[in-house]
Amino acid sequence: MIAFTWYPAVEARTSGQIEFRGVWIASVTNIDWPSSPYLSAEEQKNEFIRILEESKKMGLNAVVVQIRPTADAFYPSRWNPWSKYLTGEQGKSPGYDPLAFMIQEAHARNLEFHAWFNPYRVSMDTRLDQLVPDHPARKNPDWVVSYGGKLWYDPGIPAVQDHIVDSIMEVVRNYDIDAVHFDDYFYPYPVQGQDFPDDETYQTYGKNFPDKGDWRRHNVNTLVQRVSQAIKSEKPGVKFGISPFGIWKNKSSDPTGSDTNGSESYFTVYADSRTWIRQGWLDYIAPQIYWNIGHPAADYAKLLAWWSGEVAGRNIHLYIGHAAYKIGNDNEAWDNPEEIPNQIKMIRQNAFAKGSIFFSYKDLNANRLGIKDRLANDLYREPAEIPPMSWLDGKSK
Repeated sequence: MIAFTWYPAVEARTSGQIEFRGVWIASVTNIDWPSSPYLSAEEQKNEFIRILEESKKMGLNAVVVQIRPTADAFYPSRWNPWSKYLTGEQGKSPGYDPLAFMIQEAHARNLEFHAWFNPYRVSMDTRLDQLVPDHPARKNPDWVVSYGGKLWYDPGIPAVQDHIVDSIMEVVRNYDIDAVHFDDYFYPYPVQGQDFPDDETYQTYGKNFPDKGDWRRHNVNTLVQRVSQAIKSEKPGVKFGISPFGIWKNKSSDPTGSDTNGSESYFTVYADSRTWIRQGWLDYIAPQIYWNIGHPAADYAKLLAWWSGEVAGRNIHLYIGHAAYKIGNDNEAWDNPEEIPNQIKMIRQNAFAKGSIFFSYKDLNANRLGIKDRLANDLYREPAEIPPMSWLDGKSK
């Protein structure tokens, strides 16, 4: 099998186009919204409306909002406590339902709302006793491991999987979301010299897997499959998308991998995104190709071509994750105001890629090197419709 195939370009989509144009709105550590955990409910609402209005001005048509950043909730939940990023205090109600409010305001502006869940992360520190007493992690400390300065649910424990599926399906059932979204966090990114402490779990549940890595990938795959099947059983029209790290495997590890030389998500976080695509578990995949065109270890152009080959002929959309946070901040390539515009143009000349998602809102809104103006006045000046998914046609949310 060859590593990847070049597919014919299509005529560039310039106006009146069908194109996904999304932005990540991160809530963990108050990255994007709310900008502080100490805003009043009215201030939070006004701030979110400003985000939506600015997103519309930029020509975007979707927001990907983090509603479960650390085993918590931006909505009244049976399964998880209120997020501390809303009020400064975990378990404290902000006095309204932020998720219901955000969906209503997004839809009023014809923006899709993708509900972004972090499945396994419990806390940004290691203090289990700092979680509210009725937190599932406090009530089930055997579910939790400390690694890399954070607390995580152990993905190998079946009860953990059940809890995550229940947490997601609560939102699918109760809210008019357009999609369920995961980012690139599965098993945590490795810390040098430390293995994720799941030996006991492996001994208990991994007997059929001689290789622990295969078992870990199986755990992640099982969760992805279960979430997919649960969504489609409950609300077939709700999309399911994942935004993995931009490299699956390098060609040096697997001849069918990409012509790159970087960290491989298959091995580092046990994310076998090829299997998710081939099994039909996802409606879209949005690899985080956070490198510049011509990068020596991970060339944007080569990765765009590789991911295009992965989705070719399958019922799945390919959107590209762009590193807006690197604009004017990273290296000489990112000091070029044409870097992101050129990346978007390459997508439009690609037979299979159907749009973009930018990380994150605050970095677009900062308008470094004029990117916000460039989107609003040039690249996204003409409005675009969300690409239709033929396999979901006729299935209402």
